[in-house]
Amino acid sequence: MLKHSKLNPVFFQIEKNKISKTFLSKISTLIVVKNSKGDSKFFKNLPLSAIYIKKIQNEKKKQDLIFTLDNSNLTTVFVTHYEDKDQFNALVWARKLLSKYQTQLTPEVSILLDESINQDVVSRALWMAASAQSFELENFKSKKSTNPIKLKRLKFLNSLDSQIHSKLNAQIEGNNLARWLTALPPNKLDAKNYITFLKSYSVNEGLTFDFYSEKKLRTLKAGAFLAVSQGNKDHDAGIVKMSYKGNPDNKNIDLGLIGKGIIFDTGGNNLKPFQYMLDMHTDMEGSAVALGLLHAIHKNKEKINVELWLAITENRISSTAYKSQDIITASNGVTIQTIHTDAEGRMVLADTLNLASKSKPKLMLDFATLTGACESALTDKYSGVFTNDENLHPLLIEAGRESGERVWPFPMDNDYLELIDSDVADIKQCSESGGGDHILASKFLEKFVAKNIRWVHTDLSSGFTKSGLGHIPTKVTGFGINFGYKFLEKIKLI
Repeated sequence: MLKHSKLNPVFFQIEKNKISKTFLSKISTLIVVKNSKGDSKFFKNLPLSAIYIKKIQNEKKKQDLIFTLDNSNLTTVFVTHYEDKDQFNALVWARKLLSKYQTQLTPEVSILLDESINQDVVSRALWMAASAQSFELENFKSKKSTNPIKLKRLKFLNSLDSQIHSKLNAQIEGNNLARWLTALPPNKLDAKNYITFLKSYSVNEGLTFDFYSEKKLRTLKAGAFLAVSQGNKDHDAGIVKMSYKGNPDNKNIDLGLIGKGIIFDTGGNNLKPFQYMLDMHTDMEGSAVALGLLHAIHKNKEKINVELWLAITENRISSTAYKSQDIITASNGVTIQTIHTDAEGRMVLADTLNLASKSKPKLMLDFATLTGACESALTDKYSGVFTNDENLHPLLIEAGRESGERVWPFPMDNDYLELIDSDVADIKQCSESGGGDHILASKFLEKFVAKNIRWVHTDLSSGFTKSGLGHIPTKVTGFGINFGYKFLEKIKLI
């Protein structure tokens, strides 16, 4: 049975006290964040010796200071500089700061923020960075290495607004859950183990769990999903549905979350080269992100009804695997001319989006590591968003900027469909040329979203990076939970 460690190992605490010598003597480690744009009056009120006050105020090179106080606890003080930034750059700053002093910090760290900086942005960034750094992904070494001391508690000594941070813990947990699942090796997170984990998670969290097996999907004529799963050796694949009733008096579904869960992608008969196949155990990150977002919504007890739909299968090469030029019929009756077997993500999502549409949610959000074209367009710094309601573009951009998980919308004009028009079926799976595939894939998916349902597709081009992103120090970023949550707030769904 798959089992993760505590999802947020770092406790956030606000402890507003008069900063006296006696109070400082009870602290092992203190980080003082100074406004880099000038001297701050509040330092004069700190019970530090005149020599340290002068050092802090006269430091012009924006270099960090480290000194030890002459008290019973030998308090270590780190003085660092901060210039007001947007949320993303604040997260980068926080990760670099904590990484720099990782081996010198004690499990409990007190933090004092300059009154002239944006304390809410900085405190959020430090908590998120500390939590991401301290959460350990699975390690299967026979001999466990000695890790640096992990932070367990951040105490902020300022009068912060606790309401601003009250919902953040669940989002941190959701991100750590998504990263933990995504980083698991493919022989540990096969379809059977993944579905077993999701069922156990649902039971523990009081969620409703349903599983659409291959047999059940055949009765639903979900040919697009089954075309991909038919190449698997074991037939444990299927679509998971999990339901959260945050507003039981309302029978309607407010939100449909959909995730691509390709637990390993060989590319199928159009086999991937080695360098592109190596990390394809992470091709299920969309499903993990969708689950992480549901986790945050559920833990915060949002008054909203949510259905989560996860398409879980491998994309293997075998004698039974689907081929180029197959004609496939999806569950909504749309016929598909297959072109490239490595475009399997849009195939499994097609039937999953159609099933999710049947509940007529107010909004559908899907997450998928869908195309290389999106990363070519944006690099791994941003993820792409695509929607059937262009009025959402400003809110999507704002949600990305304010959450620190940046996104950019792409056009969805109908003349793009000309590029995947088929002579023998209703639509081509993709174009032969591959140009603009991130847009064409989204236009393909739109065919399986019921009319009059607002829909946003996120192509997770920043789901996997070489050196982390924002506050995340690992290659797997779990991108999407913070952005998704902020977007739901923006449109007043939560």
